[in-house]
Amino acid sequence: MRTPATPLAALLLLVLLLCFSASAQVTGDAAGPPPGCPTSCGGVSVPYPFGIDDGCHWPGFNLTCDRTRGRLLIGGGGTLEVVEISLANSTVRVKDSAGAVNITYNGTPDGNGTWGGLTGAGPFVVSETRNQFVVTGCNVQATLLGDTGNVIAGCSAFCAINDRWEQGAGTSSPAAVAACSGIGCCETPIPIGRPSYGVEFKWLDPNHEKDHELPNAVRVAERGWFQGASAALLNNSLADSSPRTPVPVVLEWAVDSAPLAPPALATTGCPRDAARSACRSSLSSCRNVTGNYRSGYVCQCQDGYQGNPYVADGCQDIDECALPGLCSGECTNTPGGYTCRCPRGARGNPRIKDGCIKSSLGLSVGIGIGSGAGLLLLVLGAIFVTRKIKHQRAKMLKQKFFKQNRGHLLEQLVSQKADIAERMIIPLVELEKATNNFDKAREIGGGGHGTVYKGIMSDDLHVVAIKKSKVAVQREIDEFINEVAILSQINHRNVVKLFGCCLETEVPLLVYEFIPNGTLYHHLHVEEPQPSLPWMDRLRIATETARAIAYLHSAVSVPIVHRDIKSQNILLDSTLVAKVSDFGASRCIPVDQTGEATAIQGTFGYLDPVYYYTGRLTEKSDVYSFGVLLMELLTRKKPCSYRSSDEESLVSYFTTLLAAGDLARVLDPQVVEEGGKDVEEVAMLAAACVRMEGDHRPTMRQVEMTLESLHVSHGNIVACHMDAPNYSVIKGANREEVSRQYSLEEEYLLSSRYPR
Repeated sequence: MRTPATPLAALLLLVLLLCFSASAQVTGDAAGPPPGCPTSCGGVSVPYPFGIDDGCHWPGFNLTCDRTRGRLLIGGGGTLEVVEISLANSTVRVKDSAGAVNITYNGTPDGNGTWGGLTGAGPFVVSETRNQFVVTGCNVQATLLGDTGNVIAGCSAFCAINDRWEQGAGTSSPAAVAACSGIGCCETPIPIGRPSYGVEFKWLDPNHEKDHELPNAVRVAERGWFQGASAALLNNSLADSSPRTPVPVVLEWAVDSAPLAPPALATTGCPRDAARSACRSSLSSCRNVTGNYRSGYVCQCQDGYQGNPYVADGCQDIDECALPGLCSGECTNTPGGYTCRCPRGARGNPRIKDGCIKSSLGLSVGIGIGSGAGLLLLVLGAIFVTRKIKHQRAKMLKQKFFKQNRGHLLEQLVSQKADIAERMIIPLVELEKATNNFDKAREIGGGGHGTVYKGIMSDDLHVVAIKKSKVAVQREIDEFINEVAILSQINHRNVVKLFGCCLETEVPLLVYEFIPNGTLYHHLHVEEPQPSLPWMDRLRIATETARAIAYLHSAVSVPIVHRDIKSQNILLDSTLVAKVSDFGASRCIPVDQTGEATAIQGTFGYLDPVYYYTGRLTEKSDVYSFGVLLMELLTRKKPCSYRSSDEESLVSYFTTLLAAGDLARVLDPQVVEEGGKDVEEVAMLAAACVRMEGDHRPTMRQVEMTLESLHVSHGNIVACHMDAPNYSVIKGANREEVSRQYSLEEEYLLSSRYPR
């Protein structure tokens, strides 16, 4: 017997039908955008999950179409114009119409700003791998900051005083700025992607900011963009004090709010626990994305497929057989791949051009003909080589010396830049021409590691100094390679510059800049009654030498210990500017090592006794030698040969008299007359440098800052915004203590005020 339907049963049936209909509607919406959604704007394709109209995009992926100007923008009033959207890379390439954070000097040494390319919450962050932080300007340091003021990236751009922006002129020429290596421009990677950044900048030389026309600006830009746009960008910026040239920026994005769907519909790679269905194509996969400012997941079509993985059936098979160069035989497309094989009757590799060869008699004939031709060419080549051997003997001898002098090792050392090896390797014929075949009349001196000749290069007629090792033994060759390796990585105004080297002779040759005024030794130790160097020149030369040694110890990637600091190795140019030379005995000591055990090298009188007895080389060995050099400048006594009436060495006699308060007995009368109160301070510094325990000696950076402070007191260095308490010398200490200890804060404050 059938039970008649009640109104309640009919109502329940209607509710169930409505629920199924709503479920089907939700599933359909999650599969892609509804019909009628715009798919492009301004010539830029807009793929889902991006969209323009309401209901056409996922949360956070809405774009604005400016149909009046034909532009696609991120956000309604934003400055980021979309150029390209890549679903495969999960990136959006945009043009930032704001251009740059313009930096204008307002009388203060520093300032700040904001690069706000992305505002508000959203799925976008600046790509860490596809963008750079670019700073243009003169004598300005800029840093990129995070939320808490943490430094993310930074660099500095420099220009010479009165250096103007002119086509092809000055250090700030277009070519120099386009290189973006610190002259007029600098760039650095951005290690942390964020929606926006704080910008902090400091004027390194505010007094000369007005001397430069190069605009000061900060940009976040796509890698490689500045090199191609620098000339037009800077020319436009000179005419407009507020640069607004659009800058390309690459953004990355991730899905963090996909439409809801039943868990059964979620694809394998997507997080089921979130009950989301992001990768709607059955031929797609999901990849989790985590980071400081971006998290979620992105979808990708599987290998062999392309298209949009965020919509149903969005990933389509790639027809590899239609692509050129993949298969030169018979190609058959398969879902997600392809097969490639040689035609029937042929064999070989069908995946390379002409890789399939027919199996026939013609093949054997061809092989025979080819072999015969090859044999004939081999015989002819052997005859040709035999006839040329006589003419190649000289060249082979040069090559032998080149290898003997470790030419391959040298090329390896200087191969970090492509142009260095070409510039540094100088042919022997050029040096013979420059020195008139190494005429004895061209000899201008010699050091512990060779003889020095004066030469004039024929290409640009500039004068050089050419150093030739004395003995062709392995030790001299090793020291030659060591000197090239060290000088090739040094660029300092108080270190002699290496132009190149020649390896084609049995004895290696080095080519330096020519320093015309001889050595400090010859200017200091003159015959009576001729006056020696004035005290202020001695103090300045000591300061410049300390600056160079401090640079070797702390400003290069691997600290360098000179190991032979003495007055004979301090060259003076035409204006008596000091140049440290002779790096044959120098050694690089990694920063994570406290020293290095080496064979004893150096000059007695200047040699650190700790190093002499232990064989352990540290930066403090150079500090000791520099202390002896200071004593030599104060006394005009030769450390190598001086002995007091009690047969004490210069160091022992000097420190004894200093402790007794009777230093005038050993000082140069000219120093006593001209030096004033500075003499005692320099003497105490010298004694501190020669302390027996290396750990109790000051660092060369502390020595440099102490000597610099004496210059400040004489007005020889103009310091900007000088704070008197931060400038102090080693004074007020007991003579037994001799040296003043510097705190880290004092050293930092001092170092920030002295140019390197």
